Parts: sequence; C-alpha cells; structure tokens
Amino acid sequence: MNRSFVHLHNHSEYSLLDGSCRLRELVETAREFGQPAVAITDHGNLFAALKFYRLAKAAGVKPIIGVETYMAVGSRLARGGGPGAGRRKPYHHMILL
Repeated sequence: MNRSFVHLHNHSEYSLLDGSCRLRELVETAREFGQPAVAITDHGNLFAALKFYRLAKAAGVKPIIGVETYMAVGSRLARGGGPGAGRRKPYHHMILL
C-alpha cells in the first residue's frame, strides 16, 4: 500500500486517439494499490467526469477531475507567419486539475 502516490495525468477512453484506459479499471487499480485519489486528464474534454466521479466515490477513491488543454503560442486567429511559425508544434499542453 502506497498512500503517498497519486496519479495526476491519466487519459481514459474519452481521450480520442490517445487513451485506452477504462475508467472502471483505472479506479479499481488505484484502490487495489491503496492510493487515496486518482485523476483523469483527458485531451480537451470533460466527457468522462460524471462517470469517473461516481465510480471513484463508490470505490472509496477521491476523484480528481482535470483536463489536458492546448495553449497556442500566438493568436488563435494567426495563420502562418505569426509567433511560433517554424516550430514543430505551434502549441503546448497544460494540465488543469
């Protein structure tokens, strides 16, 4: 039992093309390992929030609801030569819990 560790960056099946973790399995695994809480941080959506919350509460695990958002380097309206042009990705990820 490791009560000092909590996963804070997990993608579920609701992170299209990036996550394969099923909510029930995520919560049960956290419970089995004695973790007091677990987070979901799906890409750009909160579709799993209610189901995740209910599953975690029923298992006695504190649900931490989050999202992985995208931050553009320049204006979202800029096309081409704005700040960030020439970089591999003109955006960054940010986890919000």
